[in-house]
Amino acid sequence: MTATFDHLLILGRPASGKSEFIDFMIKIDDATRAEKYHIGKFEGLDDFVWLWEKFEEDDLWEKINKPRLYSQIYEDKNYGLIKGELLDFCIEKFNFEIPKKYLSRPEFYKDNTLLIEFSRGGENGYKYALNHLSKEVLKNAAILFILVTFDESWRRNVARYEQKLKHSILAHKVPRETMERFYLTNDWEEITNGNMHGHLNLHDLKVPFVTMNNEPESVDPVILDERYGTALNKLMELFQNR
Repeated sequence: MTATFDHLLILGRPASGKSEFIDFMIKIDDATRAEKYHIGKFEGLDDFVWLWEKFEEDDLWEKINKPRLYSQIYEDKNYGLIKGELLDFCIEKFNFEIPKKYLSRPEFYKDNTLLIEFSRGGENGYKYALNHLSKEVLKNAAILFILVTFDESWRRNVARYEQKLKHSILAHKVPRETMERFYLTNDWEEITNGNMHGHLNLHDLKVPFVTMNNEPESVDPVILDERYGTALNKLMELFQNR
């Protein structure tokens, strides 16, 4: 029987390629995905959804003449995060939602993988987030970190926004001020001691990680197959040798 991940954390800067990774996996049949990438039929939790909900709630507060709580709106109509504690709230939201919706159903993990997606920045962003995820969530988890530079992250952020604008008025990009404030730097290299793969000690668990370089950007399925396959096969090897 093919080994698949229970919880796969997909981390990296905004526009680093997390959504493209998921889109790639959606297009592959279940058996092939499990065999080549160790991902079963999957569902995902992305904290951007919760952030967006809070931004929309800010719009509602304004409608009743109250101040916005977490975000501001720029001239181009995009939301910018102003309070970093909302990111900490989202970690607790993972701890709340995952046991309720997934860990309470052990049968889910027979054929499925839960993808847990988020971005963090600053000198303690990932250290805080990973150490505050519960032991339950991390017990059978592995981490894929998708690596791009800040400049590349910004370039892709703008390019994808401009492309989406051609098709939808709902296109959104992370404003430059938000990108620089929250994602200009991060502590991933520090907490991994500069290693491209290995294990993190979290809640006395050995949680495997692989850092996958995602530059240059590519849409070639042959290149992506090699890039993703190499990273995920190494990650499964580390997971099985915890």
